[in-house]
Amino acid sequence: MSGDGSGMVWLDGELVDLSAARIPVIDHGLLYGDGLFEGMRIYGDRVFRLDRHLERLAAGARALALELPGGIPPIRDVVLATARAHGGSEAYVRLIVTRGDGALGVDPTSCPRPRVICVVDRVAIYPEEKRRAGVDLVTASVRRPPPDVLDPRVKSLNYLNNALAKGEARRQGADDALLLNREGLVAEAAVANVFAVREGALWTPPGSDGALEGINRATVLELAREQGIATAERSLGRVALFAAAEVFLTGSGVGGLVPVRSLDGQHIGAGGAGPVFQRLRKAFEACKPRLGVAIAS
Repeated sequence: MSGDGSGMVWLDGELVDLSAARIPVIDHGLLYGDGLFEGMRIYGDRVFRLDRHLERLAAGARALALELPGGIPPIRDVVLATARAHGGSEAYVRLIVTRGDGALGVDPTSCPRPRVICVVDRVAIYPEEKRRAGVDLVTASVRRPPPDVLDPRVKSLNYLNNALAKGEARRQGADDALLLNREGLVAEAAVANVFAVREGALWTPPGSDGALEGINRATVLELAREQGIATAERSLGRVALFAAAEVFLTGSGVGGLVPVRSLDGQHIGAGGAGPVFQRLRKAFEACKPRLGVAIAS
């Protein structure tokens, strides 16, 4: 057990320090992006919506014809064991299943056994001051691949599209990128789902437009309905965001909900955390204990 909150990794059946974790260069996850992952958060010694994440992992594995060694129950145990070994009450969890070691060449049938990796460490996608005041987005020049090419509902290890968009945003001095699909409709940010407050309702792009069906996204939709806020999954053009009263992002990596201050240099609404965002963030904070799985043995 690290105890000091330093990174811990479950790898090939053993718990090791993050600095010591290594995988073979013939792992097909490394060579070809052949695998899946889930990003989760630990809040107050509880893994937020762990079972929802594992359900999505299982569905993605079926889509990729990727066997989960032993099924979901042992992988659930791996997540909790790694979290306990890490010892931090607030942390990020990256659960990875690769196709495993195989022959050089893209043939996935050369891999006899998938590899399960779980990383628990700290992460800070945005500085704390940006999380309070709002992040700045730019529209990426790269487009989100259509679902018949790379379905965003499967969290595969192929995140090159996201990485290129994020890099483009950072080089322009922005915090994150807005990704559009080939029809010019909003898909998501590089590392988060997008919400817009329009006409008193909460709108978010559907999965068919290139959005990941995020766990935090689903939670925010549930909380909004509980509070009587109308919600809709509907297509959004870039211009619709400029007309929005508020825009915000959700995701495990960003730590829940983060307001958007500007897009392409233009302020969104009042330029920061609006009343709907603040209401939903308060509800989100309150639901963390109820929707988390305790890591204690």
